[in-house]
Amino acid sequence: MFASLSNPRMAYSQAGVEARVASADPHQLILMLYDGALMAIATASHQMDIGDVAGKGQSISRAIDIIGNGLKVSLDMEAGGELSQRMYSLYEYMCMRLLHANSQNDRSALTEVSALLGELRSAWEEIRQKLAQGAPV
Repeated sequence: MFASLSNPRMAYSQAGVEARVASADPHQLILMLYDGALMAIATASHQMDIGDVAGKGQSISRAIDIIGNGLKVSLDMEAGGELSQRMYSLYEYMCMRLLHANSQNDRSALTEVSALLGELRSAWEEIRQKLAQGAPV
């Protein structure tokens, strides 16, 4: 609570995120999760470049948290059937690759997960746009 008093920029940013979340539809929320994971991975990559081991670990942990406790738990395993099961497995794989990237300083694992998330984000955005236009998905 008091951390926001010492860092007004962070408090303002947090309020902005909370406002966007409150007004977002379910598709926008998923896009926000993808964006957050991608941002955390990009930050970890930069921190890897400058040798910020602690920062890299925190950023990778943030990405894992978003994937594991955001994207993965948003899957409807009953309604989604085999597709949800495959997505669940893909998210598990991404988390394992991120753990590997952290422990081995493996940039290629960060790049791999970022590319996978980027493809999924693009597909999700396309679905969202089609739904907004009333087109069948």
